[in-house]
Amino acid sequence: MSRIFFWSLVASLAGFLFGFDTVVISGAERRIQELWQLGNLFHGVAIASALYGTVIGALVGGWPTDRFGRKPTLIGIGILYFVSAVWSALAGDPLSFIVARFIGGLGVGMSTIAAPLYITEIAPPERRGRLAGLYQFNIVFGILVALLSNYLLARFAPENVAWRWMLGVEALPAAIYMAACFVLPESPRWLLARKGDRAKGIAVLRLIEPGLPPERLAAHAEEIIASSHTGASTDGDPFWTRKLRIPIMLAVLIALFNQFSGVNAILYYAPRVFEMAGLEKSAALLQSVGIGVTNLLFTFAGLWLIDRIGRKTLLYIGGVGYVLSLAGIALGFKYEIGGLVTGCVFSFIASHAIGQGAVVWVYISEIFPNRHRAKGQAVGCITLWVSCAVISTLFPKMAADYSPQSVFLFFCVMMILHLVWVRLMVRETKGVPLEQMLASFDKAGR
Repeated sequence: MSRIFFWSLVASLAGFLFGFDTVVISGAERRIQELWQLGNLFHGVAIASALYGTVIGALVGGWPTDRFGRKPTLIGIGILYFVSAVWSALAGDPLSFIVARFIGGLGVGMSTIAAPLYITEIAPPERRGRLAGLYQFNIVFGILVALLSNYLLARFAPENVAWRWMLGVEALPAAIYMAACFVLPESPRWLLARKGDRAKGIAVLRLIEPGLPPERLAAHAEEIIASSHTGASTDGDPFWTRKLRIPIMLAVLIALFNQFSGVNAILYYAPRVFEMAGLEKSAALLQSVGIGVTNLLFTFAGLWLIDRIGRKTLLYIGGVGYVLSLAGIALGFKYEIGGLVTGCVFSFIASHAIGQGAVVWVYISEIFPNRHRAKGQAVGCITLWVSCAVISTLFPKMAADYSPQSVFLFFCVMMILHLVWVRLMVRETKGVPLEQMLASFDKAGR
């Protein structure tokens, strides 16, 4: 089990870079706007440029993940992160900066497909939630490190270059991650279901389950192959079929609700939100570090619970927290109670971390059959990142044109709908073997 944990941890480091890359911009965005004198709308485009790359990365990421394998794709993701970090730090104009951030976004989008999918395919069913959840843990750890790095650099580095250091330091963990990926074995399910290499697939299964006798390993391999050639899971069958309607619907809706909570609007613009609530700039940056700590602690709780009480229960818990905390933020802004805004922002982050944050990547990665898992992961990720790009691009303009309470009240209403969806449509996946997932959905719907 320690071997599987190590492989899962290495693959999940793509999540650390994801979290660092997407949130590090929160410390630099004000300086970038001032430096290049950007209007609110163009500034939103520049800050969200990584998200546009993320959408494209999620759109195309399923292809290399299936065509070349999970391992080569993970290595390629590390290269994209490294190039983006160096280029962003050296950018001399907004267009160059946008291109550099777009490249990093490609890495983020591809990582949301390849990393959770890889971990899901090597993990035993009873530990799949916690191991796949390492990706989310590393996302929030990357967020915390980025926020702490921003705070320290803003305080100690010269103001005119601090933002460049904020963006450039990502090159170091990107290089470490890229090198570490070379020690990973290929996914046995990709070897068996996509490449058709039975000998190598069984060899990796033997590494994953060393205690199984040869006949049991062979039987497991045959089960994986058989499940990949039934129903809507062969190369000749289209992805968009009635057979896959339930996992497609679940992937799309969990991704939409994840972003319409407003979580990335808060994470990307955390210092701005705190300043809107009346905090000074330095205090706002420090409170942003507190967001990272809260996110990390409650992600721990979510990962501890996900294989114990299940995905659906965590979505309930987080959903109730979303509604209460967003309503509190709206009220705090309406009545100008800065302490209420600050407290409810932390409550919101805790609710996200223990609910949607802990569940979303695990859930999307486990609900599709083997041969369509990369495509299904891509559908969920594209949905998530398109909605994220839209909200993050429009948030500065929304905050300028509308009252803050109206913006957060909108997010609150969306989370009420999220609770209704969890109650009526979400299927539990805790402990269900990947090869039996579709059958369990059919039974639950009867």
